[in-house]
Amino acid sequence: MIRRFYAETAGGLPRAFWTLWTAMLVNRVGAFAMLFLPLYLKDSRGLTLTVIGLVTAGYGIGGACGSLLGGVLADRWGRRSTLLLANGVAATLLLALGFADDLWLIVLLTAATGVFHSMPGPALVAATIDIVPEEARSRAFNLQFWAFNLGTAMAATIAGAIASTSFFALFAVDAAMTAVTATIIYFKIPETVRKEPSTPSSRKRGGLGAAFRDSYFMIFVGLTFVLAFISSQSSMVQLAMNADGLSPRAFGLVMALPGILIVLGQLFVPKLIQGRTKGRVLALAFAFLGVGYAVIGAADIVPMYLLAAAIWTMGSMLAAPPNASVIAELAPPQLRARYQAVFYLVFPAAGFAAPAIGGWSLDHLGSAHWLIIGTLGILAAIGHLLAGPPRERRVAAALAATTPPVPAAPPTPQTENSR
Repeated sequence: MIRRFYAETAGGLPRAFWTLWTAMLVNRVGAFAMLFLPLYLKDSRGLTLTVIGLVTAGYGIGGACGSLLGGVLADRWGRRSTLLLANGVAATLLLALGFADDLWLIVLLTAATGVFHSMPGPALVAATIDIVPEEARSRAFNLQFWAFNLGTAMAATIAGAIASTSFFALFAVDAAMTAVTATIIYFKIPETVRKEPSTPSSRKRGGLGAAFRDSYFMIFVGLTFVLAFISSQSSMVQLAMNADGLSPRAFGLVMALPGILIVLGQLFVPKLIQGRTKGRVLALAFAFLGVGYAVIGAADIVPMYLLAAAIWTMGSMLAAPPNASVIAELAPPQLRARYQAVFYLVFPAAGFAAPAIGGWSLDHLGSAHWLIIGTLGILAAIGHLLAGPPRERRVAAALAATTPPVPAAPPTPQTENSR
């Protein structure tokens, strides 16, 4: 049974994929500093909450820029070069940020760190598409999502112990782990993309504009923005729990549950969704997200909040594999990283929009806010049901156009008796 489970979840994937997977896991396990950045700025640097918010926003703005830059560089320079540059520079910036005292320098280094932290995302996904056969990509992306959440959970646990001793140690250890990631990339990860000679026609097709002009892709990006916007409402859950008189410790328990469920259950998702169309799986995922956050409107005790978190986490778990696979299918090979870069923009954009709109909505609409969020999830689910079939027909047509025709069998010689 164990052998069969391994074959269904991780078997048959290329060695290069596992090297990428290991590098990402090492990087996430050591991702300490930004988790505790607001507390560090308050307790160690003595900044006001307003300034802390602005500095943290700078990290988000840098992340949006870094995503686009990483996509362009990964297509032009190569995946390996982009990953190596991003992790090498990020290690240096993190260490410098730990030493910085002047506010202007903290702001500059924080924004720059956001740039180089976001650069690897498009390159990593594009490299995975390069090396993993199409039929195994859903499993590969599922494993990456699992590793990301496992590493984040481990980082949060370890970081708490380190922060209680020294805030500077957070930056030093994070920088060291990022440097280890760069070392793995340098020695173990080959370049995965084959560079083709530049021609006038290829230059005309290139650029980020090609992704923005792709209507099928941009509809998918718009729906994913809704997913990111809904998921970002988790930061608003703390306010709802506070209004119900629940403690920050209870909020921490609710926020820990998604990571636990993903680590325990994500590896079973590929088998669960196997053979089902991506549009329908995504529609079901959005429905779970919408229902999960709608439950918050009726919640007033910790078990109800835990139930809501369990429901919306099921939606996140179902959405992860098909999300990455859809982009892999839509993106031309020479623009894979650029498409990923445009896709990654939805997350910092939602990170800005969700707290701003959510705070106003909670203040003026109260618990009705969560019903609106739930309705938004259901509407987006319907959107996936409508957008899925045309998108899949386009993918099928593109695949048929690039698949060489099977040669016809030669005619069978006829004998006198057969005539």
